[in-house]
Amino acid sequence: MDGTRNDWKDLFLSSAGRIARGPFLIASAVLVAVAALYENILGSVIHWITGWFVYPVLVFCAASVLSKRLHDRGRSGWWSALILLSVLVVWPHRVGLFDFPFWLVLVWTVIDLGAMPGEQGANRYGPSPVSPPVAA
Repeated sequence: MDGTRNDWKDLFLSSAGRIARGPFLIASAVLVAVAALYENILGSVIHWITGWFVYPVLVFCAASVLSKRLHDRGRSGWWSALILLSVLVVWPHRVGLFDFPFWLVLVWTVIDLGAMPGEQGANRYGPSPVSPPVAA
């Protein structure tokens, strides 16, 4: 049981290492659901006050999850900054002329991180999360 807790803690609070597509999609769904519930449950005044504490935690957790998945695809975790900026610009449903480049980033993100497999074998960010380590 303790190993599962540490896995969840590492998933949301550490940007080191790699994660496979399945855990990434589950963690992303959890973060989007938490953000949507938070925005729909609280009133505007309470939301304005508590948002200063809730949103930084959500952004940090999202950056950690995104960084790990980017690492699995062989990319720097710093790309998560562009992805999170795009989410912040278009959340929840803004549509405007200047939002189009941010939507393109999000479409690229869904295809690249949500549909494409990670790099096979170890890369500079660690061993593959889907293949078992080879015994020497």
